[in-house]
Amino acid sequence: MEKKQNAKPAKLKIRKGDLVQVIAGDSKGSQGKVLEVIIEKSRVIVEGANMVSKHTKPNATSPNGGIVKQEAAIHISNLMLVDPKSGKATRVGRAKNAAGKLVRVAKKSGEEIK
Repeated sequence: MEKKQNAKPAKLKIRKGDLVQVIAGDSKGSQGKVLEVIIEKSRVIVEGANMVSKHTKPNATSPNGGIVKQEAAIHISNLMLVDPKSGKATRVGRAKNAAGKLVRVAKKSGEEIK
């Protein structure tokens, strides 16, 4: 399957700095902060989730090299935003606030996501 040349990337409801919960995979149930969002691949790197062992060669920063544990990217469909009010996983909606600006809203509590 070939991608279109000028295809617009999907609108993602999770942003850098959000608190998310992993809902599928080996890290299921773990929560963490979003460190990075890779829009082109619809993937996210979450703090403390989906840890992998990476073998590193000795270099200037790590003279001994060895095995380093680090976070790997998780597909965005395997994550859910954590409701700021209840602390449980919730879907994300969009609504206008008092100033008339479109903001993200937690579907469970109706709370605005900052």
